[in-house]
Amino acid sequence: MKLIFAIVSNDDSSMVASALTKNGFYATKLATTGGFLKAGNTTFICGVDDEKVDRVIDIISKQSSRRTQLVPSATTMDVGMYTSFPVEVTVGGATIFVLNVDRFEKV
Repeated sequence: MKLIFAIVSNDDSSMVASALTKNGFYATKLATTGGFLKAGNTTFICGVDDEKVDRVIDIISKQSSRRTQLVPSATTMDVGMYTSFPVEVTVGGATIFVLNVDRFEKV
């Protein structure tokens, strides 16, 4: 058995949740915040049999699109003034961790 942690953008979370449920996979959904952009994410936790890991990853990948977005960035000028200009960054997609489960009990 494997435990899958999948971190996806809030923009993609409802599509990921629907696709997982439609395909018979159950997941716990947590509201999380990313450290780089300080933006909202959703982390899915899903326990599956070893042979189903690739299917879950495929479902999550298809529903989590990468895209670019402009975010404000501030720089300091020599006279102590700040100026703000947008920087293009890649957002979306999914970060997925797969861990071995030594023991599983449902009581």
